[in-house]
Amino acid sequence: MEINEEVHKAYEIIKEGGIILYPTDTVWGIGCDATNPEAVAKIYKLKKRAETQSMIVLMNGDKMMYNVFKEIPDVAWQIIELSENPTTVILDKPRNVAANLIAPDNTLGIRIVKEPFCFKLLEKMKKPLVSTSANISGQTTPKTFKEISPEIIKGVDYIVNLDRDKIAGKPSTIIKLTNDSQVKVIRK
Repeated sequence: MEINEEVHKAYEIIKEGGIILYPTDTVWGIGCDATNPEAVAKIYKLKKRAETQSMIVLMNGDKMMYNVFKEIPDVAWQIIELSENPTTVILDKPRNVAANLIAPDNTLGIRIVKEPFCFKLLEKMKKPLVSTSANISGQTTPKTFKEISPEIIKGVDYIVNLDRDKIAGKPSTIIKLTNDSQVKVIRK
């Protein structure tokens, strides 16, 4: 099946510290191994994005979550389970990820994905996957593959050959949670 082949190709690139352009459960994303600071730096450079503007990471379940966050508030699991739309949760005190992914306030945004390509890739990587929209910082987020700028296309090491015709939904909802249980919606 095509998806497994694409997972394999993307994995080979990521393993070597490369960056990929891939379809996510929301918009097309640029991704790399979230534990590799050099690969993360390549994405910031390509997007012309300040390293203080942290990027989110995708995970495929509890095990990966607990590897990155020692404490996860109960409300985080409730939000993840109850959300009908893709939802990014920002949590305190991440570890075991590249330092240049962590926001200045020591938080990290994560999203649990069920979408088959991302899920399988994460299973193979056994590490979180960076996910940031496929645009130069400040430009509009592309809704389709065709809208992605040539600069981005040229700047990645591999483009996943799936869902090229799909029209993306909107970017995920973002909810910030603190260990003392404060909840704040950053993006609806």
